[in-house]
Amino acid sequence: MTAPSTFGLSSEARNLHWLLTNLVEEVPGIQSVAVVSSDGLLLLSSDPGRIAAAREARGERPTGPRGSSADLATIVSGIGSLTVGAARLMEFGGVRHTMVAMDEGSLFVMSISDGSLLGVHGSADCDMSVVAYHMALFVGRAGHVLTPELRNELRKSLETESTRSAR
Repeated sequence: MTAPSTFGLSSEARNLHWLLTNLVEEVPGIQSVAVVSSDGLLLLSSDPGRIAAAREARGERPTGPRGSSADLATIVSGIGSLTVGAARLMEFGGVRHTMVAMDEGSLFVMSISDGSLLGVHGSADCDMSVVAYHMALFVGRAGHVLTPELRNELRKSLETESTRSAR
């Protein structure tokens, strides 16, 4: 998969692409990133080529996520739904973030706005506090611009990219 083209997108959409690229390039150990809408659809994802280049520049081994951005979006959506349901049952208020630590990596999910989620798959040696900090920065910068119109534009842009790459 190639990087989605930002040609023809609004300045808000281009800014979100830039923020996501910056997140991936600035934080060591990030394997993949996905922004998911409240209905579970992938809106924005990291470019595997850029992640590989950033890892190589930092001298990290080239292991990566097993699966596509759509797989990460599915997992993030499911975890988001599960934790929201748990919070309702426990009457503890809204879910701000979730972290799953595994033997070979970590998964971080953070609420952006009105149900949208940011999901990050990190390597086993990533600094969890650094990942969480940079995710919070992304959420703070992206949350106010992620309007229904922008979500629709991002979805259409991903559909167009999928159609182009299938040819």
